[in-house]
Amino acid sequence: MNNKLQKACKIALVDYLGLKSNESLLVISDFNKREIGLALYDEGHLISSNCIYLEIRPQSINGEEPSKDVAELMKKFDVVVCPTTKSLTHTNARREASMLGTRVVTMPGITTEIMSRCLSAEADKIVELSNKLTSRLQGVKIVRVTSIIGTDIKLPIEGRRILPSTGVLKEKGQSGNLPSGEVYLAPLEDKSNGIIVFDGSIAGIGVLENPVTVIIKNGKAIKFSGGSQALKFENMLSEVGGDSFAIAELGIGTNHKAKISGIILEDEKVLGTVHIAFGNNISMGGNINVPIHIDGLIKSPDMYFDEELVMKKGKLLI
Repeated sequence: MNNKLQKACKIALVDYLGLKSNESLLVISDFNKREIGLALYDEGHLISSNCIYLEIRPQSINGEEPSKDVAELMKKFDVVVCPTTKSLTHTNARREASMLGTRVVTMPGITTEIMSRCLSAEADKIVELSNKLTSRLQGVKIVRVTSIIGTDIKLPIEGRRILPSTGVLKEKGQSGNLPSGEVYLAPLEDKSNGIIVFDGSIAGIGVLENPVTVIIKNGKAIKFSGGSQALKFENMLSEVGGDSFAIAELGIGTNHKAKISGIILEDEKVLGTVHIAFGNNISMGGNINVPIHIDGLIKSPDMYFDEELVMKKGKLLI
């Protein structure tokens, strides 16, 4: 086994998940991510007395439900780790398992390089910054995001839950990504207005060749421009339709080791970036329940909390 990958798997299971010998572990992977899935199983087998590896077919889109048998199996384990091609984060299967006390870690699109590098980041540093940002967001009514290339959007968030994602998941029912490092929330539906210019990456598309501009009216995307990748983004949402065009999430990266790689699992964690997603947000306290969730990344933005500048060209000022 790759020594760096082996070390990263041990950090994930011990330092971030706190896996104990008397806890059961289920690793769900697919053939695209088999190397990582089996590496996690090999490390988990050294710790847990009940460790199982399960391989499923790669899902078509982020948020697609696994089979009923897989969903039921997830409920029967103490810890479930999911290095998969597409995301199981925003699925009923994940939510129902978490409600019953299972700790679920999702790792959509994970690569050996991302895992080895990002899991070497100091967890305490990510936790401290994420918690500080979470505290600063409490009571904020409107977040405004702007950028030098044209982003200018206001996102009302009053009353919405602020969620720090640190990757440290040691309590029953907790869930999140690994690697992690972000603070996120569900903006109020039908309230956001403005222009988003994505210039980093978009989930399912990768690193952007040209900026993708999206016009937002009353919380929904109404116009896309920016070439072939903009058209692909619009088509991905159109395949589901309806509320897939609604703004689902506002997130702020807090992981100092993450880099823009084209894999949204890592990209949305990059310190100095903001991401805005469309589609499902039930898991984060929103009201949109569609089988898709697509994030887009904005590099080096300015960000205001109720008109107070808290990020300038990607540098947090808190």
